[in-house]
Amino acid sequence: FSAVPLPVVIQASKAPHQLLTSAASDNLWSHSLFTLIPSWTKKALFKRESDGNNLLSEDVSNMSVSSEFGITLQKCGMVDVEHDPQTAYITLVINNTNTLLSTNITDLILLDNITGLDVQKTSGNKTTDGIQIYRKRFLQGGEHFAINYSALLDAEEMWHGRVLTLPAKLTFRSSSQNKTHLVSLTASFTITEEEKTKILYSHAISASGFFIAFFVSLVLTCAVFVIIYRTQILKWSFCSKNQEIQPELSQNHKLEHSQFNSSDLFSEDIIMNDQIIDILSFEEPGNMLQALEDLEVASLTRADADLEAYRTQVCKEVIAMMLRNMVLNHSLFPHVEKKISSVFTKRFLAMEKEIQEEYERKMVALTAECSLETRKTMEAQCQKARAANEEAEELMKKINEKPAVEYRSLLDRLHRLEQDSLKRFLFVKQEEYFAKAYRELAVTQRKELHTIFFTQITNATLKGELKLEAAKTLVEGYSKIQGDIEELMDFLQACKKYHLNKRFSYREYLISKIQSRDSHVSALINAAAAQISSLISKTERAGHLPESHLGMLLDRAETEINFVKQKFDHDLKQEKQKLCQKLITKQRREMLQKKEHQKEQLSLGDPFKTTNEITHYLRHWKNLLSDHTIEFEELIEKLDNEASEELKELLFSLTEKAIEELKRVQCGVFVQELVKLNVPKFFLLEVVEEHKKEMVVKRGQLEREEQDKSMAAEELLQLTRQKLSQELETGISEQKKRRSWAQSIFMQQLLSLPLSLSEEEVLRMRQELHCCFSQVDSSLAWPKIRARTLLQAFEVEQRDTEVLKVEQNLGLTNKQQHSKMGKTGSRNRNKLDILKKSLQDKILIYEDSVKGENLNRVS
Repeated sequence: FSAVPLPVVIQASKAPHQLLTSAASDNLWSHSLFTLIPSWTKKALFKRESDGNNLLSEDVSNMSVSSEFGITLQKCGMVDVEHDPQTAYITLVINNTNTLLSTNITDLILLDNITGLDVQKTSGNKTTDGIQIYRKRFLQGGEHFAINYSALLDAEEMWHGRVLTLPAKLTFRSSSQNKTHLVSLTASFTITEEEKTKILYSHAISASGFFIAFFVSLVLTCAVFVIIYRTQILKWSFCSKNQEIQPELSQNHKLEHSQFNSSDLFSEDIIMNDQIIDILSFEEPGNMLQALEDLEVASLTRADADLEAYRTQVCKEVIAMMLRNMVLNHSLFPHVEKKISSVFTKRFLAMEKEIQEEYERKMVALTAECSLETRKTMEAQCQKARAANEEAEELMKKINEKPAVEYRSLLDRLHRLEQDSLKRFLFVKQEEYFAKAYRELAVTQRKELHTIFFTQITNATLKGELKLEAAKTLVEGYSKIQGDIEELMDFLQACKKYHLNKRFSYREYLISKIQSRDSHVSALINAAAAQISSLISKTERAGHLPESHLGMLLDRAETEINFVKQKFDHDLKQEKQKLCQKLITKQRREMLQKKEHQKEQLSLGDPFKTTNEITHYLRHWKNLLSDHTIEFEELIEKLDNEASEELKELLFSLTEKAIEELKRVQCGVFVQELVKLNVPKFFLLEVVEEHKKEMVVKRGQLEREEQDKSMAAEELLQLTRQKLSQELETGISEQKKRRSWAQSIFMQQLLSLPLSLSEEEVLRMRQELHCCFSQVDSSLAWPKIRARTLLQAFEVEQRDTEVLKVEQNLGLTNKQQHSKMGKTGSRNRNKLDILKKSLQDKILIYEDSVKGENLNRVS
């Protein structure tokens, strides 16, 4: 899952060879949530600015952030500014050397941004988008992988702005405890040039500077008088020059407006959607639903971020349109509108900066808190496991038998299950922490938007910049339009929820088909393999084969069958990896094309530039964003279905090859071997022909079963979609009722107050209304995350209760055995048997709990 890194942005001055570095963490709790925060929350979490000495001694030594997986991505470099052109020496390091946490990782893909660099020597594949791509199949635990290259800084174009932002993104697959984790890390890397100016003391230059400054100040003074004079004329001739105002207004607001969607180099929502290919291709059947649920939560969180960005942009643009309309209606002078708009712009920027800083503080604090909680909990679990292992070692020293080895194997298996369960519980619990923090920040931002509006209107009125009647008109218009904005956001949120639920119900349907298909293939291969052993057994039972040859032939058959199955698994994995890359490339291309097309539509039909009617503006975005969502979801469903079909074709193609190979082994190897042992050829041909008929019957049976399962899954899908459509209508209707109820409560309170309210008190009440009104909703991800946390806590409590019962029974049994006298060896063997039975019971509890989680997801 995509992870939000803790990027380090270091300022590079013009001193030579200063080191630039950044690292990213892969904490388990971060893989589903924090890649989904919108652009205003995806800045660097902290910046350090210091001279070269401090950089080397302070920043470089503490860059790596290691986590549960133990993988660290670093991008660092040195800039040589003594020579022209300036040269950057850059190193990319993927570190998997954490002795406690490292595990084998596969399918590494490193995307390195080289925009503005002229790379000299590199092993990566460059793309037209300013990216170079590195691929590595496998990185073993305890190893690291480093890439070095040099690049010239583009002095004329990219370097002219004096800032280069060059992130590196790593995606890989980590398999541990029978689970596959899809992980994404991003390392931020920024080069910033700092100017250094030499001061030369010269009396001639000082004198020249004095005369130039005097002349410039004289010119500026004259210009100020001219501007004041022109402004006074404009005040008196305002009504006669209305036709000249509107073009000027559109120019003034060009910088204020920004489009809703921005094309990021690493478009997180597109890259996140790649994970469905990995889930359908490589995830273990028992883990598919859990992986899909994690992806669903990530998508819901991403949708929340997008909706929050829409809300903020709409509110800002509506305020700008209201001010513009007042100028067109002659209720506000243009210079006053410009001043108020400028103040709003500054306050909005300051608010976003404050929210960003607060987000950074929360994320850093929560990261530290969750890391500490994880470390303490896992250390306690490891201590418990070590104590159990030491007890097992002592017991096995006294019993050198096979049961002791089996006991140790069961103990290791139980420890893995306990760790998996604990990690999952911490992951879900910590995911809730971050979701709650993000919701609080979103609500804070909404309230701040309203506070800024009412505060600035009050200040402008008190200063005399805004007449009281104009202020009342603005406030009344703002109050009315806020209801329309909330209704728009309720509609967009309900539609997004409907489409995402529809998307993931379809993906659950695809997973059910894949699981049914896997069972079909496994049954076919096993049936074909069983016929080889059946041929040998039938020959022996018919009396054509001496019993002395039976064991040898059966052992050889098992070897041949295992070889074919292993080759099938290997070929399937290899071909899936190739197909996976092809599908991801195709998916990204089509999704990017769709996004580019939608972006063009946004820019061509931008109502902010083409209309003064706010209701038309809101209606336009409602229709356009709804259409875009429908188009995008249809594309995703098409791509998902095409991926499933291509995986199906690949699976059946390799299955047929494996079955043909098993037939060859049966007819070409064992029939010939049996003929050499004087088995009648007629008898062997009869058995082979019978096996062919059995395979035809088996195929028909399996196909009918798969078809029945497919029809049942399709019926369930249709019922789910009907239910979602009903929930969409019901949800919109119920949200309208909640809004209406909140409005009525406010009106009741307003009517119950004294009639002699001041204007300030009325404004304050309206502000409080809008702050409360903007919270009468729930985020998309929070209910799902909260439900997962409660379910996980309940299952953990239930499992702990059952495990405690097993341990209590073990204690009672040990007391009973201890009271019975017997030989030491016999007593140890009895104790071992009791402990094995206890371990088996605990393992069964954990495995049943996992099955129960999957059943809950299906239901």
